[in-house]
Amino acid sequence: MRRLISACLCTGRKYELYSMDWDLKEELRDCLVAAAPYGGPIALLRNPWRKEKAASVRPVLEIYSASGLPLASLLWKSGPVVSLGWSAEEELLCVQEDGGVLVYGLHGDFRRHFSMGNEVLQNRVLDARIFHTEFGSGVAILTGAHRFTLSANVSDLKLRRMPEVPGLQGAPSCWTALCQDRVAHILLAVGPDLYLLDQSACSAVTPSGLAPGVSSFLQMAVSFTYRHLALFTDTGYIWMGTASLKEKLCEFNCNIRAPPKQMVWCSRPRSKERAVVVAWERRLMVVGDAPESIQFVLDEDSYLVPELDGVRIFSRSTHEFLHEVPVASEEIFKIASMAPGALLLEAQKEYEKESQKADEYLREIQELGQLTQAVQQCIEAAGHEHRPDMQKSLLRAASFGKCFLDRFPPDSFVRMCQDLRVLNAIRDYHIGIPLTYSQYKQLTIQVLLDRLVLRRLYPLAIQICEYLRLPEVQGVSRILAHWACYKVQQKDVSDEDVARAINQKLGDTPGVSYSDIAARAYGCGRTELAIKLLEYEPRSGEQVPLLLKMKRSKLALSKAIESGDTDLVFTVLLHLKNELNRGDFFMTLRNQPMALSLYRQFCKHQELETLKDLYNQDDNHQELGSFHIRASYAAEERIEGRVAALQTAADAFYKAKNEFAAKATEDQMRLLRLQRRLEDELGGRFLDLSLHDTVTTLILGGHNKRAEQLARDFRIPDKRLWWLKLTALADLEDWEELEKFSKSKKSPIGYLPFVEICMKQHNKYEAKKYASRVGPEQKVKALLLVGDVAQAADVAIEHRNEAELSLVLSHCTGATDGATADKIQRARAQAQKK
Repeated sequence: MRRLISACLCTGRKYELYSMDWDLKEELRDCLVAAAPYGGPIALLRNPWRKEKAASVRPVLEIYSASGLPLASLLWKSGPVVSLGWSAEEELLCVQEDGGVLVYGLHGDFRRHFSMGNEVLQNRVLDARIFHTEFGSGVAILTGAHRFTLSANVSDLKLRRMPEVPGLQGAPSCWTALCQDRVAHILLAVGPDLYLLDQSACSAVTPSGLAPGVSSFLQMAVSFTYRHLALFTDTGYIWMGTASLKEKLCEFNCNIRAPPKQMVWCSRPRSKERAVVVAWERRLMVVGDAPESIQFVLDEDSYLVPELDGVRIFSRSTHEFLHEVPVASEEIFKIASMAPGALLLEAQKEYEKESQKADEYLREIQELGQLTQAVQQCIEAAGHEHRPDMQKSLLRAASFGKCFLDRFPPDSFVRMCQDLRVLNAIRDYHIGIPLTYSQYKQLTIQVLLDRLVLRRLYPLAIQICEYLRLPEVQGVSRILAHWACYKVQQKDVSDEDVARAINQKLGDTPGVSYSDIAARAYGCGRTELAIKLLEYEPRSGEQVPLLLKMKRSKLALSKAIESGDTDLVFTVLLHLKNELNRGDFFMTLRNQPMALSLYRQFCKHQELETLKDLYNQDDNHQELGSFHIRASYAAEERIEGRVAALQTAADAFYKAKNEFAAKATEDQMRLLRLQRRLEDELGGRFLDLSLHDTVTTLILGGHNKRAEQLARDFRIPDKRLWWLKLTALADLEDWEELEKFSKSKKSPIGYLPFVEICMKQHNKYEAKKYASRVGPEQKVKALLLVGDVAQAADVAIEHRNEAELSLVLSHCTGATDGATADKIQRARAQAQKK
């Protein structure tokens, strides 16, 4: 590329990135070309269905690094391709004529396929654009029906059919995709008219301040940030303005009316200068708001790649970068510059020569109070230099200046040295990622590491992580995990060797998930390798889901049980239940007692019939009997059904040789039948009462004989029956019947309960009747209950029982029972004398 005219755009510069050694057998104009931004790879599709080529010759898709090193080459076996483009994740999108989009990785590995819709399939694709938004990478399609379809994010495909352009009979002369207000639009030119298509409407737009006489727009270009737009007209004028077309920045007459092959923006972030690079077959022109342009003669076919801060230009032999000179570099290197950074650089050079001029330059900077600014300028300019020798010269100057500053923070200097070391490493010919400093900062170190991993440059990525001292999870761990995922794809190595190699390399590195690596192995069809890798995964919660996905449910169950996590076990059990037939499922549970126990607990709350089947299969008659008893009360409302369920339970208890439970169940059946009969004969509610409550209810209803008969039938002990009857009669306050009952025969519970029950009902009169009948051993307590302290004292003195004396004394009050207390004290004194 030879310089033809040098004009006033002196702030731009061009330098060589690489000398390309790729062996291109055809010219770039004979290939579909796509180059990814941020120093990304280059894709070429050779022989794309040209008419002069034989039909039997299939095109070849080749992928190269930015330095021309081959990364992949494959014979294209699919349909005709209309356009190529790279996504933000460096995936190659190949848009076919039928509307299908094939996605390939950096190394030519097929990733996925998606379609742009039936309408595109029917009308075919005339042209396509791959564009980038804040949401991801998008695809815009122009169909044979002259309609547009686009998706703003291919990772989350949502197709939008754009409105029809009124009166459009042929393909537009040029068009592009814009992103305004977080929405993707289409801008197209039809003759002298421009149309903007959004989701709902087609609007005619007019560029502000456009020169008259335009009959057609031949080319348009949107800036890297989608904020600015350039239009090339058939009059040879280039209009530059905002993407909304409402503000004009400048207009330039290039005096060439032939449509350019390419037109791209060349601008630096936060710069007020705007420039556009226009390429024809053998001419390259850089135009801006200056009255003249910079022009170059192209010796060979070249391709322009817009970047964040400039334009990459590559051909068969070279790869160059054209950009606006950064302010710091311009201040230092312009002719006769007296900027602080320029003086400091000269001072350092003179110092190396041991010249006294170094002191003169340094004093001049210090007198102006600009030494700090000079150091900062040198540090900043070093970042924008591509040649390492210039970087070192500027950094040495900055280091020299820092020696004469008391409080200059070293962070910026150290950080720049680190960044430049990383940039120089990745710019190496064998790596081929020519990032500028601005691109590197915009891309971030994490994305750069991801791209190195994508290129399988694991050692370099790890060295960068260790050099920058990145946290394990963000750096080395992620890279090692990616390396392991790549390792599992090597099918020429045995599963055992791969698993061992991965474990030896990774060990227990924090942040590395063996389950993720195992998932990748399973996705590659290496199930046994995935299982071996999961053995190294310490988290059962990560092991089990993948084992289930691999249909290794029994192994998953074992792992879940080993973890002790009941929720995990339940997850596997429910999966097994849906996967296996009933018999196999139960047999699996029998071999895992813990799982069986947990499943029984689940069935008790959710699936009672399954629980019964489990008991039947295990011949667990005891639990089966208990199940039928619960079922008789939970499900059955009819007495006949409940009795039948209880009979089944009794039979189960007999089989379990639990005669007590069987007899108790039979007694419950008898009680249910009797309660139903009592309800029929006497009315009232008896069903579901306990035996004691049934007896009590009969007594309360005045059916004493029936209560006694029920007690005999169910062999209720006399003591229990007397307590039931005593309590019931007292509740009824039927004192006469209670007295008759007490005299019916000798009480098996004694007469103190009668006293207590009467006092509980606050009837001291009736209580006194029974106090006299209480036996000697409980006499004192009975008398105290009815409040007869004096008589209780006499009985206690007569019994000569110290405990009874103390009990009576505790009930004596000072006012009313003083004599009784004295009497007890005298009795105690006499007893002690004896």
